[in-house]
Amino acid sequence: MPDHAEPTQSTPPSADSAAGVGASRRPVEAVLFDFHGTLAQVEEPHDWVLAAARACGVALERVRATALADRLLTAGRAGGPLPARVPPALAELWAERDLYPHAHRGAYTGLAATVDAGIDGLADALYERVLVAEGWVPYPDTAPTLAALRSAGVKVAVVSNIGFDIRPFFAAWGLDALVDAFVLSYEVGRCKPDPAIFWRACGMLGVDAERALMVGDTAADAGAVRAGCAVLVLPEAEPGRPNGLGSVLDLALRG
Repeated sequence: MPDHAEPTQSTPPSADSAAGVGASRRPVEAVLFDFHGTLAQVEEPHDWVLAAARACGVALERVRATALADRLLTAGRAGGPLPARVPPALAELWAERDLYPHAHRGAYTGLAATVDAGIDGLADALYERVLVAEGWVPYPDTAPTLAALRSAGVKVAVVSNIGFDIRPFFAAWGLDALVDAFVLSYEVGRCKPDPAIFWRACGMLGVDAERALMVGDTAADAGAVRAGCAVLVLPEAEPGRPNGLGSVLDLALRG
């Protein structure tokens, strides 16, 4: 997350067909989770703008913050949605945003700067908000799901297309002890749906791909099928709402 590579197929596999539910399914020894849209969501857009404006010394009225947030979302926000249009001057940074931290920052501050907000430094402040745990909201079923997997001895990795380190977020949320490995595109030089990033995750966990379940919310996550993993695609939920992660336990822990 916080953003994903653009989908390579229009419709992700259904949960049942992708996860390989049936008699032939092998036991799950590891679960690979996408980050954005699967384990956590960025804060509400107006809260994002209000917090960034405060960091710039400006107190916005909520109505103005909401209107500004709408324009910024159209321009493109780290954590989604994708921009309606990428200006040619930002095309190279955009293409490499999940491979290099400077490209990620440059792409998203550049997109925010296309919106004339009348607040000095806002583009950088908006981006800084995405770099802190307070700018994200873990789904309410994230902690229970990770804890149940840990109790059952199932290994966990977070596999994300992202341009910065999300480990501090999990530490801030008290979830770092429940994750065995973080496989981040900017660190490994591969982005989902490239099978190599999923193989890297399985290698770090010491499990065969055929015994791993990838859980995400986009077709890029479903690319794990090409690596030999089972896949569960869940619908992205709004911040603070359950994300259906309980179904992961049904697949990973049932006899």
